[in-house]
Amino acid sequence: MIDLETRRCAADLLAATGRFWEVSARSLDLLTGHARPDTASPVYTVGGRYTSRGWTDWTRGFQFGSSLLQFDATEERRFLDSGREATLAQMTSHLTHTGVHDHGFNIVSTYGHLWRLAGESRFEASPAEKDHFELALKVSGAVQAARWTTTADGDGFICSFNGPHSLFADTIRSLRSLALAHQLEHQLIGEHDQPISLLDRLVQHARTTARYNVYYGEGRDRYDTRGRVAHESLFNTSDGRYRCASTQQGYSPFSTWTRGLAWIMLGYAELLEYLPSVSDEELDSLGGRAAIREMMLRAATASCDFYIESTPTDGIPYWDTAAPGLAALPDHRDRPADPFNDHEPVDSSAAAIACQGLIRLGQVLASTDPTASERYTQAGLAVLSTLLEEPYLSTDPEHQGLLLHAIYHRPNGWDHVPDGSAIPRGESCLWGDYHLREAALHVQRLAGGRDYTFFGSTGDSRDG
Repeated sequence: MIDLETRRCAADLLAATGRFWEVSARSLDLLTGHARPDTASPVYTVGGRYTSRGWTDWTRGFQFGSSLLQFDATEERRFLDSGREATLAQMTSHLTHTGVHDHGFNIVSTYGHLWRLAGESRFEASPAEKDHFELALKVSGAVQAARWTTTADGDGFICSFNGPHSLFADTIRSLRSLALAHQLEHQLIGEHDQPISLLDRLVQHARTTARYNVYYGEGRDRYDTRGRVAHESLFNTSDGRYRCASTQQGYSPFSTWTRGLAWIMLGYAELLEYLPSVSDEELDSLGGRAAIREMMLRAATASCDFYIESTPTDGIPYWDTAAPGLAALPDHRDRPADPFNDHEPVDSSAAAIACQGLIRLGQVLASTDPTASERYTQAGLAVLSTLLEEPYLSTDPEHQGLLLHAIYHRPNGWDHVPDGSAIPRGESCLWGDYHLREAALHVQRLAGGRDYTFFGSTGDSRDG
């Protein structure tokens, strides 16, 4: 279980984040000099150098978005210029990419940041450029929402790149694409000019994911532990009925792949931030604010509680909660994680995503449940404080990565195993680097009395 004895506030991490942004700048400079526009998107490092390997082109947005986060945190104009120019030059084709569930990763991490920063008057953008950012977000949200499967219970979901039968836990964070497009008053137009509400599809996908990918300890199956997450849910496409749990990157359908868990934690916390910006009138036809918020909060708290309780004391999880090698580490939950063990790798990228989910959930609950708010905030700060130091923060001036000991795809054996090691270790991935930057920026802003969110206030003034 994560050690919550040490009390922290956001300001306590400012010295660490100051050092962090220096290391981050070095990492970005190395990556920019290495990754060429005419090559495939960088995904993860091998021997400290970024290489490309993936099922789909889902990481380019993290590359350019990282430069925009660096500018946001440091005001170094060259990072704004590089991220802005690369987005406009290389992300256009991603706007209409119909084959992926990754628009929240690729588009919100690039066009979304540019739109947000321009709206905060952080740089001078012409009216035409602002229109461009908004059009990109509208198109992305509609394209993502069009990738749709209807379920037998009357809801539906954005299907993964595996096909119409597949619901991924990851996709919960692509709902930010639908949220922003709806916020910009856009909608999807279907057959016979039928208007389709992006908010409706957002709520349906969130409800379906909460129902089938998150467990609540209610006896659903023999492995129903509250907060456990299935990476994938499978449906019969003939009639939309749920068939079974599955996984692509976890150890088994009945264990918890910790990065999938982290996506659920962050995705629902961010949706809870978004909910107050939506009117009661819009939510009434979708089940009402209270029911929708309860559904999202139930998934968020269950998954965050599971993470806190099942993760080693320093907040860094092993890649799957039932990875077989953990049998050789019987006390692994009662001490700090060991990325140099000989049995199973940790996944620091899961921690980078999860810590932001914990902190965001803490912010959401600040006015309604101070005790729970403090618990989640302290857990998130504990995880982040670990990640901002060695052995997780890279200090090698030649290593192109930022966050070490990240895992991409353990079952497929894609991760680099260095000489002398029995397991992958010492490498980085773009989503881990990006989300650590995002978490550091969030805490830095909180310490300065400002929040970092795409949706406005995280308060609960409309909840009832």
